[in-house]
Amino acid sequence: MLDCIIAGDSIAVGAHTFKTECVTYAKSGITSSQFNQIYPMELNATTVVISLGSNDYAGVHTRHELAAVRARTHGRRIFWILPAGTPAASNVRVETIQTIVRDIAAANGDVVVEIPSLQADHIHPSSVGYRAIIDKVDRSAP
Repeated sequence: MLDCIIAGDSIAVGAHTFKTECVTYAKSGITSSQFNQIYPMELNATTVVISLGSNDYAGVHTRHELAAVRARTHGRRIFWILPAGTPAASNVRVETIQTIVRDIAAANGDVVVEIPSLQADHIHPSSVGYRAIIDKVDRSAP
């Protein structure tokens, strides 16, 4: 089993720059559905950090797609980075995505990590935000 996996969208790509020892399955701009198509493998690691949902739009069945990601994720500690915003073109309220992420995390005993400091786009963490996310993962992981 791997020690750490970071999976997801551009926020996951950014998180990897602050925790380079993790194996990363991530692509900027990816939706939850695209993630499942591109990365269909089991995510097995002691610690898994997932960032998905920020790029989802009305045509993406976010709850189903994130549940599928979680069903094939196995580890001692699973972390979900809570989306802080969605692109204007997504036509889905970020609160809807946040509720789905929280529901899936709660159903599985996972940890939700809020982004404490954002870039000007109100979607991506700032450097301070990324460091805080990784610090929480490092403090909480077994």
